Amino acid sequence: MKKLKYIKKKHSGRNFTGQVTMRHQGGGNKNFIRVIDFKRNKIMPGKVESIEYDPNRNCQIALIHYPDGDKRYIIAPDGLKVGSLVSKGTDVDLKPGNVLPLSAIPMGTFVHNVELTKGKGGQLGRSAGTLITVGAKEGDFVQLKLPSSEIRRIHKDCLATIGQVGNIAWKERVFKKAGIKRHMGIRPSVRGVAMNPRSHPHGGGEARSGIGMHTPKTYAGRPAVGKTRNRKRYSNKFIIQRRKK
Repeated sequence: MKKLKYIKKKHSGRNFTGQVTMRHQGGGNKNFIRVIDFKRNKIMPGKVESIEYDPNRNCQIALIHYPDGDKRYIIAPDGLKVGSLVSKGTDVDLKPGNVLPLSAIPMGTFVHNVELTKGKGGQLGRSAGTLITVGAKEGDFVQLKLPSSEIRRIHKDCLATIGQVGNIAWKERVFKKAGIKRHMGIRPSVRGVAMNPRSHPHGGGEARSGIGMHTPKTYAGRPAVGKTRNRKRYSNKFIIQRRKK
């Protein structure tokens, strides 16, 4: 659909000032961003017109035609076929692609594209093969078990899509040549210990030598192990069980 895509702008790992903040990025083919409907706020049922490839994500997307003429892309769950109907409501069938609030989904059901905040759109479970399990219900909250084994409380009015995200075998893809990675915009990466000491703190030394210092460092000399992020800004009150290390 021409109206549902626009050209992806290349930043090549640079921030708004033009400085490189993420190395090993650049080049790649021209891609189009597909506008995905994560909110799923259409109440009327829609028909699956096609299952398409999206170069910007590891799962496939489905083009939905609605009776009023509106067309939207959604994440294609496993088992969704061309010609199927997808709908939204509190009493719709538990079929792949249908959207229900968490309060109307029974325990043990697999869901994806789950909202963290009501009306904001799906934020959890959007990559290929992902499934989230609906657990116990306590008052206004529902417990969800994420793929990382983390158990989290989500408000019962948040929406979720039934089923597991499709393209389950995406990890089995074999990149047979370096050119495939270059087409994806990934440039070569060189180990620090293989460089000279002017290019990296790990460089230098005769023959094959290790890091030679107490703490591994980035190419700019910053620590590369241990706590490098400030995680205080993340919410903890809704997490019941942390993910397994």
